[in-house]
Amino acid sequence: MPLMTRATERTSGVVRGVRQEQFGGSTPCAEFDVRDLINHLEWVADLFESLGRGGSMTEQGPYAGDFPDRAERTLAAWSRPEAWEGSSPGMGLPMATLGQMYLVDLVVHGWELARATGQPYEPEPGAVAQALDFTDQMVEMGRQRGAFGPPVPVPDDAPAIDRLLGLVGRDPSWTP
Repeated sequence: MPLMTRATERTSGVVRGVRQEQFGGSTPCAEFDVRDLINHLEWVADLFESLGRGGSMTEQGPYAGDFPDRAERTLAAWSRPEAWEGSSPGMGLPMATLGQMYLVDLVVHGWELARATGQPYEPEPGAVAQALDFTDQMVEMGRQRGAFGPPVPVPDDAPAIDRLLGLVGRDPSWTP
């Protein structure tokens, strides 16, 4: 939970730093421009709030510009001990697995948005290490479900964030 909280705070800070004139800019995720990526983050927050409360999958709605508020509700849902127990009726996965998935989303999408908008982004080393370890175990399932792209080769001695990005199909050297 502390790693989720800090990753959420850092990504929320990046979202708050995006200027409206940057909305049409490209991102490391070819399917999203900046506005679409923020909208995706809004959906991620809604989805994981619902799942954290034992709910179902949610549909992505239109851009609302309120990711930080939605993310706070997600953290509130997951701050309850029972949120981490059992399996999700909405996704059929252990709740702890879903918590890890949220962490990966926040770290990776926070990096993408910061890179796309020229903002600094320094994810917490513990969050990156946890996300990398989890992703390394789940990468094939993630690719099968379309969550991750083909791997991008990075050196074995690259920083952990670069190895995480390469594993999920992002080029750590991407620039707009």
